[in-house]
Amino acid sequence: MKILVSIKRVIDYNVKVRVKADNSGVDLANVKMSMNPFCEIAVEEAVRLKERSIKEGRVATEIVVVSIGPTTAQEQLRTALGLGADRAILVESAEELTSLAVAKLLKAVVDNEQPQLVILGKQAIDSDNNQTGQMLAALTGYGQGTFASKVEVSGDSVAVTREIDGGAQTVSLKLPAIVTTDLRLNEPRYASLPNIMKAKKKPLEVLTPDALGVSTASTNKTIKVEAPAARSAGIKVKSVAELVEKLKNEAKVI
Repeated sequence: MKILVSIKRVIDYNVKVRVKADNSGVDLANVKMSMNPFCEIAVEEAVRLKERSIKEGRVATEIVVVSIGPTTAQEQLRTALGLGADRAILVESAEELTSLAVAKLLKAVVDNEQPQLVILGKQAIDSDNNQTGQMLAALTGYGQGTFASKVEVSGDSVAVTREIDGGAQTVSLKLPAIVTTDLRLNEPRYASLPNIMKAKKKPLEVLTPDALGVSTASTNKTIKVEAPAARSAGIKVKSVAELVEKLKNEAKVI
């Protein structure tokens, strides 16, 4: 079974995001970039499925990672290769792509690769849209299991335990299928130095949207980007009576 994992290059979650002086976007100059945390979980799950298959009958035989973005996204693809992926594909584009454009490009890659399972992070921490996986499922016609906290492959189906408002729900999907990962699914490993060195020799294919026959033209346009307003410091009160007085007279919420 072939597993395709989509990953995204984003600003490292430890970095404080700064807005450009002209409010045209986020300042990326000299900023540390990393793999999206939810994508790390997706890669880890694919690697675990492959490791499990070695013991239980070869459920997963190949892991292909794909990223859509600038040339520098090869860094994150090499990281994924160091974590255990077998080969990588970069769909090179310097444009600011919408979720639908990304889903269309991933659909073209899926058509070429014919994976039995596609795993994506449920959302990226930059745009925070949480919709690419669902759009990809609609475009491919595959069943989808979103917000996965547990994934079990058996034969030609996959059982996905997913987070819902009331707790957890388990859905059974016929392969091929789309799965998006939640935080509770696993804890990603760190790539070892020997595996990082081996990753440099693993195949990495570079494609373009034109080569895939996909138009990435967008009808959306960013008008202005602003940092959130600064919050005032909180205060401590000495009694419940003082708290009620401030809520009533200052905050005016009661």
